[in-house]
Amino acid sequence: MIDDVLGPHLNVLFCGINPGLMSEATGHHFARPGNRFWPALHLSGFTPRLLAPAEQHLLPSYGLGITNLVPRPSAKAAELSRAELAEGGVRLAALLSEHRPRTLAVLGVSAFRTAFAVPKATIGAQERKIADTPVWVLPNPSGLNAHWTLDAIAAELRRLRESLTPGGEPGASA
Repeated sequence: MIDDVLGPHLNVLFCGINPGLMSEATGHHFARPGNRFWPALHLSGFTPRLLAPAEQHLLPSYGLGITNLVPRPSAKAAELSRAELAEGGVRLAALLSEHRPRTLAVLGVSAFRTAFAVPKATIGAQERKIADTPVWVLPNPSGLNAHWTLDAIAAELRRLRESLTPGGEPGASA
């Protein structure tokens, strides 16, 4: 199991679907070289430079954190069962209640739909909050999600960043 990257006063807690095998081997989130999370995070303006997965510990200094819906590693998210995703949703709600980030950003619309029984959810801000936390759904940055380019993923992350109010919550500041 890969440790969550948490800190006090997080503006955004990014939530991956589950760790890949490279992440399991290294202990770092989004560690596979083809994963676009770290480049998209930088291109969107969340970080001042491109961070390597081994620098994930720096994220809380930017008001950011990372967790996963399901802790079990797999080669593909498609290997997860509906029950695992639903259980992950319960675990995530408890984590949000405990740590109170200002925004949750789930990286994967299909996993979000299953975990929270929201079959028509789309990319972007969600009407539904989880544990009183505003939710934003983003594209899965895995290289296996080939119909989303790096630039398109970064643009969605930028939309989230630009929507954050000075208090860090999605709002009408942009």
